[in-house]
Amino acid sequence: MERTEAVQKLQQLVGKELHQLANEYEVTIKRNGKVNKGWAGHVFERFLELPINSSQSPNFGSWELKSIPLKTLKNGSLSFKETMAVTMIDPVNVCQKEFENSHLLAKLKKAVVIARTVGNHVDEPSYIHSIVEFNLEGELYSAVKADYNLVRNVLLDTQQGFEALTGEMGVFIQPRTKGAGHGSTSRAFYARTLFLKKFISI
Repeated sequence: MERTEAVQKLQQLVGKELHQLANEYEVTIKRNGKVNKGWAGHVFERFLELPINSSQSPNFGSWELKSIPLKTLKNGSLSFKETMAVTMIDPVNVCQKEFENSHLLAKLKKAVVIARTVGNHVDEPSYIHSIVEFNLEGELYSAVKADYNLVRNVLLDTQQGFEALTGEMGVFIQPRTKGAGHGSTSRAFYARTLFLKKFISI
């Protein structure tokens, strides 16, 4: 399925409640008392009649499907609940590949992002807010490339390396720990809310 076709189809979901869609597409939200973290994304993949995918390549060949939660502030306005995970950082791969051939660019340059409102916990209603296409170009492309190269240069530096990567790095894209607790050793590229605001109007 091409990106344009997927975006047109996903637009049908705007305003719909996600738990109801999960029931319709038989997606498990909780299993043995634990939340299935990827349940929202699985709903959208089932809706598009595409296989669930967790590889580093873009979901559907040329484009990537992402979901981002929005929270309601006390004044009633919406805000991004969190940054958006883009792709895991494989230090060997990042060292070998220039930005133009990176997983980061492959994931971002043609992403389709579904923004959805969420409550304080998973059982509260979640409504599809908007469907947005990411197109990485111009100054933003250059800025994201600079963020990637910052990470790459740290990895290539024998005095620093993988352990030196921190969430404080990067203007639009940050490298930070992925996984539960402070003991996690894995890192991933995350799109900061500053990046998300370039595309998603809330």
